[in-house]
Amino acid sequence: MPKEKLALLAIPMVPIDIALPLIISKYTAGPRPMDVLLKAIPYRLVIGLWYAVLVYMAPSAKQAEGQFPYYFYVLILVSFGLHQVAVYSMFVAQMAFNAKISDPAIGGTYMTLLNTMSNLGGNWPSTMVLWLVDGLTSKSCVGGIASNSCSNTASVRECKELGGHCATYTDGYYIESVFCFIVGFLWLYFCKKKVERLQDKDLTDWKCPTSLS
Repeated sequence: MPKEKLALLAIPMVPIDIALPLIISKYTAGPRPMDVLLKAIPYRLVIGLWYAVLVYMAPSAKQAEGQFPYYFYVLILVSFGLHQVAVYSMFVAQMAFNAKISDPAIGGTYMTLLNTMSNLGGNWPSTMVLWLVDGLTSKSCVGGIASNSCSNTASVRECKELGGHCATYTDGYYIESVFCFIVGFLWLYFCKKKVERLQDKDLTDWKCPTSLS
């Protein structure tokens, strides 16, 4: 798929990305902002699995001249739009909860700490999952050296030099998509009550003590 066409798909999302926080904030302004996050998680998990289906469909949708039909681009755009709705729902709800429980006595320090921990918890799994993709993917050189596993750049180049090509037998992306889908719903099942209990705590429970005595 041409990179320039994928880049163009980001243009229609700009006004959506601007409008979504404004719209979602109307539902997170109440006393229970985390309800929005809990409701958005299943949709985000399903869309993540749907992305894997789109990737699987891509080779069959590709036309003879190497291009993709317009309906496939529309499908990607709609899927990405729905994904952004779920992402922003979770993000805005999380920010609203942090703002709600932050102690005004110490200004933005409390809010900064909560947001830093939230961002850390949301970013390191992405890095780890991307790092694990290659390890979960199994390839083999077809038409070259049979023992070549195409596990690195050098082995891929060697396979091509001997007239072969690297064939993927197990794609780590699909394994991770299914695994994360299952883990996500398990987390929601076991941790939903804990999130609700945190949300139901009195605001005084989140205040910093004024004295150590």
